[in-house]
Amino acid sequence: MTFWYDVARISIVINLGLLLGLGYVWGRNYWRFRSKHTLGLLLFSAMLFVENGVALYLYMLDPVLSVWVSGIPDIAQRAMTLLRVFEVAALAFLFWVTWD
Repeated sequence: MTFWYDVARISIVINLGLLLGLGYVWGRNYWRFRSKHTLGLLLFSAMLFVENGVALYLYMLDPVLSVWVSGIPDIAQRAMTLLRVFEVAALAFLFWVTWD
């Protein structure tokens, strides 16, 4: 396992936590206001949560793909990790704006 592999896995777990919080707020707001906007935000968080859940499964649990992902060249691993870290930053900002 490389440093970048571990950073990507940690980023995915953080993304899942942020998306749970956002989904909670947006779900509560949809239940209260029945707005299409809040429904769209709720569906966005649900779909992104599923994507991150599948990524976590591929990184940690799948017996074939987890070995493959951990063995890809370092430059590709850094690029994939950078995308995950940017996603954490974007979701953290969205989380801050939503909870404010």
